[in-house]
Amino acid sequence: MCGIIGVVATSPVNQLLYDGLMVLQHRGQDAAGIATAEGNTFHMHKGPGLVRDVFRTRNMRALPGNWGIGHCRYPTAGSAWNYAEAQPFYVNSPFGIMLAHNGNLTNAPMLKEQMFVQDRRHVNTNSDSEVLLNVLAHELAAAAPGIRLDAAAVFKAVEGVHRRVKGAYAVVAMIAGVGLVAFRDPYGIRPLVLGRNESEGGTEWMVASESVAMDTQGFEVVGDVAPGEAVFIDLERNLSRAPCSLQVTPAPCIFEYVYLARPDSVLDGISVYETRLNMGEKLAAKVRQTIDPAEIDVVIPIPDSSRPSAMQLAEALGIPYREGFVKNRYIGRTFIMPGQATRKKSVRQKLNTVAQEFKGKRVMLVDDSIVRGTTSREIVEMARAAGALKVYFASASPPVRFPNVYGIDMPTRGELIATGRTDAEIAQVIGADALVYQDLEAMKESVTQCNPAITRFDASCFDGIYVTGDIDAAYLDGVEQNRGKHDSKKTSEDDSNESQQVELTVVATASDL
Repeated sequence: MCGIIGVVATSPVNQLLYDGLMVLQHRGQDAAGIATAEGNTFHMHKGPGLVRDVFRTRNMRALPGNWGIGHCRYPTAGSAWNYAEAQPFYVNSPFGIMLAHNGNLTNAPMLKEQMFVQDRRHVNTNSDSEVLLNVLAHELAAAAPGIRLDAAAVFKAVEGVHRRVKGAYAVVAMIAGVGLVAFRDPYGIRPLVLGRNESEGGTEWMVASESVAMDTQGFEVVGDVAPGEAVFIDLERNLSRAPCSLQVTPAPCIFEYVYLARPDSVLDGISVYETRLNMGEKLAAKVRQTIDPAEIDVVIPIPDSSRPSAMQLAEALGIPYREGFVKNRYIGRTFIMPGQATRKKSVRQKLNTVAQEFKGKRVMLVDDSIVRGTTSREIVEMARAAGALKVYFASASPPVRFPNVYGIDMPTRGELIATGRTDAEIAQVIGADALVYQDLEAMKESVTQCNPAITRFDASCFDGIYVTGDIDAAYLDGVEQNRGKHDSKKTSEDDSNESQQVELTVVATASDL
């Protein structure tokens, strides 16, 4: 997952983009970048690290212009430690394009070869986002009737992208002197929300990965960019939108609702918070089938994303809900930290127990999911060390048994604790007295209750069914091999790229002709 944002406004957008990325920071902590446009000139600054660390006052001053895009990166393709893969990406032909992408292309290697052999385009990094940028650039060149672009040509180009590209992609892109385009893959795997603000100077537009980026900045949520749809906003802030794929099958990633998205976001008309309450209600029913509620003294969430589910589970079972862990908010999300050693080290730095909530009690811990099991095992150990008599563990989602290839870093089957193990065996590995998993259909119902129009999801990490239909064992083997190569580079690249940042100012003159 990554966080993306695009704004077309009546005044400078650098602060809007920065503030938007700050509230999307949970979607990626590896790198951040902002690109703005002033006339036909692009300005960009990007680098590794958190948004607050990448951008200083001098960087913000160097980002003038009333429209722009931003990105916070969570690495899923290429190398997690290669600063050159920070976004946005830029290509000068045709017209001049800046692009930011959330998701993961499943046919990127084939497209990269096509770019070179057929389109005579060079892709400079291992990033699938740069491949996507070059595909869009080629399709824009083919769709343009001359040296000018209009909405119809932009939509035709996006149609071409949909025909060639497979996988998950939510995109915001700037075309120099033309406007901003945002689009989403035909399955709508990754989210993209559209918002509007009526200012003194006129209507302003924002597109972002989550609605929270609009809520916090006074923009009204208009709705979602639909699967297969493209939205185009010209420099006079006129908005056009059109379906650009004939084969649309909405199937948003269900893990967005389980863990990835902020609880105060609404994606595809579905409240993330409400879905997590529903998951807690259904998980309580599953707990009753496995453990006598009278054997549980207290329900404690593992902060933060499991809180709504834990609260609802406790209420449904009639068991006290307590906060037993205090979180250090200056430590990043362990799930998206590159490198298993870093994750293991960070768990005890991130969480500390409130001892009186554990001592002498039979505790049920509730988490949103169990992926590798590293964090779960550490937390169970912490609960016992704090004096818990028994430690039960409940997951608001089913066992994660398969890798996700659409933008979540779960590529190696051997890393997933549920692969090849029964629930009882998993409980033994993490040290719990008993383990309860949510049922897959119950989890899906928890989301569908909030929007009955959404009936299909990408739940591939739970059921192994990949909605794009192009994933087989050979593909997964290749992903795992590439991951091993990238992990072996970690130490040297992490050291050499720690302070690297990129600034760019470029004049795109094609639209002046």
